[in-house]
Amino acid sequence: MSASNLPDSALLRGMTQRRLGRRDALRISGLSALGAALAACGVQGKAKPGAGASVAPDAVAKFWTGKTKVGHVDFANWPLYMDPKHPELKKFTQETGITVNYKEVIQEMGPWFAKVQPLLAANKPIGFDLMVITNSVQFAQFRDSGFLAPLDHTKLPNFAKNAGPAYAKEAFDPGNVYSVPWASGMTGIAYDETKTKRPITKLADLWDPAFKGKIGMFSDSQELANFGLLKNGINPDKSTQADWDKAAADLKTQKPLVRKYYDQSYIDALGSGEVWITQAWSGDVFQKNVSDGTNFKFVIPEEGGTIWTDNMTIPITAKAPLDAITLIDFFYRPEIAASLASFINYVCPVPSAQQVMVTEANKLTGKDKTAALEVANSELVFPSDDVYSKLHYYVSFDNVADQQSFQKTFEPITLG
Repeated sequence: MSASNLPDSALLRGMTQRRLGRRDALRISGLSALGAALAACGVQGKAKPGAGASVAPDAVAKFWTGKTKVGHVDFANWPLYMDPKHPELKKFTQETGITVNYKEVIQEMGPWFAKVQPLLAANKPIGFDLMVITNSVQFAQFRDSGFLAPLDHTKLPNFAKNAGPAYAKEAFDPGNVYSVPWASGMTGIAYDETKTKRPITKLADLWDPAFKGKIGMFSDSQELANFGLLKNGINPDKSTQADWDKAAADLKTQKPLVRKYYDQSYIDALGSGEVWITQAWSGDVFQKNVSDGTNFKFVIPEEGGTIWTDNMTIPITAKAPLDAITLIDFFYRPEIAASLASFINYVCPVPSAQQVMVTEANKLTGKDKTAALEVANSELVFPSDDVYSKLHYYVSFDNVADQQSFQKTFEPITLG
């Protein structure tokens, strides 16, 4: 494949200046004040909680039988999650004749679920055939309410061939019954080694009195809780109330050392020297180093880190599901996955896209080559098997009561 076959020379886009990232809009847990308020009001669908990823044996056939091509897809995604010129979508339309109306309308999972839930509950279209949703409490609400179409994997040959093996084992949707990944990111530790004077390797380093007043932690309750749980050897996805209490107690002992509980602004605090060591999202650190010429380190600690995944799903009332699943599979072609990853710089679910990016980067020269290779070779975009083995999914909630109990356990740490 030649570089000209990558839409708009995608390997070089977005590499010269700091961009806002996907995480600027994200509240991964769905436990923001608004999300929690909506949950408390019972906006959670009608199905029995905890239905999991099970699906009736004939559900796939029942949904897909008789579905025909419409020639158009309405696609709902988060902001800043594709090149604004939409080169991949243009190529898709050129090849298939299917047009795409792409809208950046999802800002946070709680409000998005609240917006579309009444329509889906009434079996009415929501105006979109494809939506990207996060592995959050709302994912379970969508799934358990019967709002997501079961995917016909016979229509996903590129996914079957090219998806990384880790993505078939996701705790929130084992076997990809209802979803396949759009992109992922990791939560780990970022630090400035010129300030810490030593490598950072463990979660315990975030509790080190040597860094008092220079430690940053996340204000998001679930992100904060994850690190408290992992520090105590507890897998967040399998944690209980007793585990939450233990982790919260440990986080309270850390609080006198913490400079601030940050939102997205943590990356600027690291840049200014306000903090030396902080919880961090992988894509932010990579983009900061590339755009600002910094050399901040990002590490998945020995005790483990967490992975979040944004997932392509088809609403059960989609008007053009066949066109939508065709588009989903298109993004699992290595050259298309490479194009997208080169722009957004988050974890790519297609490992073979890395070689595409390396091959094309090696055809370039000078700074362009260096920049393109930096993306292609980054473990923040293509994690190694060793990194994947240390990543965990988020706390799962079977019901709203558990969600509220979790929030009551951890929220006072950041608010008090």
